[in-house]
Amino acid sequence: MPDARKVLTTIRRATELIRATPGRSGAVVSPPGVADLMVVGDLHGNIRAFKKVLAIAALDRHPARHLVLQELIHGRLVYPNDGGDRSHQLLDVVAALKCQYPDRVHIILGNHELSELTNRIIGKDGEALNARFRLGITTAYGDTSNEVFTSYKDLFAALPLAVRTSNRVFVCHTIPDEDDLDRLDLSVLQADTYPPESLQRRGTVYAMTWGRDTDPAVVDRFAAMVDADFFVCGHQPCDEGFRQANHRQIILDGTDPNSAYCLFPTTTPTTIEALLSCAHLVDETMP
Repeated sequence: MPDARKVLTTIRRATELIRATPGRSGAVVSPPGVADLMVVGDLHGNIRAFKKVLAIAALDRHPARHLVLQELIHGRLVYPNDGGDRSHQLLDVVAALKCQYPDRVHIILGNHELSELTNRIIGKDGEALNARFRLGITTAYGDTSNEVFTSYKDLFAALPLAVRTSNRVFVCHTIPDEDDLDRLDLSVLQADTYPPESLQRRGTVYAMTWGRDTDPAVVDRFAAMVDADFFVCGHQPCDEGFRQANHRQIILDGTDPNSAYCLFPTTTPTTIEALLSCAHLVDETMP
């Protein structure tokens, strides 16, 4: 069994650092001094891919490189004997990475983390992923599991919605659906904490983590609303690992078998073609 006290210390410290990230204003981080940004698709507990991502990112050798991660929880790896989901392990190691590189590692909020905050059940293959996640924490941390779970939820509540680069790329989990744009309250992006109503269906945080719209006209409209030219997102599965969804948006998937990332320069103007050329499969990059 892992040392729960050490995990709690790490998670709580990471939560403090997430809120204090340089360049953060409300729910958007515009980090200073970035030369290039590496964005990874939804990992869902994929520690194998995460280890390769760390090797590719080589943060220790690239002091001006930043790393954006998303959708860490609700994965396929499970404990033996129906002991639940092990994806909390990835959350633990990413929290430790945030503590190691507090200014350069960013975790953005996804719908699966939001589901834990709001107790909204996500089902897959006849299973409630939330219940399986909770069981895995109990298997790992025993009598301390309630405290650990609460610390996870505090971390989720601290996560920003987006990372913005100086060359007008907006990294967010997804694009809101068209019917949500009329009621999108962009003041939520300036708030230090999320209003409860923003987390519920039809709320801004919900729309920016659950939407799936890729229609070019919708994306154009959202780009004008957030003052961006291009988007790098996750949320939607890609059998090929990544794809260009429209003239402004790249979608990445971090799950097996084709985990993908996009590593792009941020100091010069970019295009959708340039962003697409910067997207790669993790396994094809590694020797």
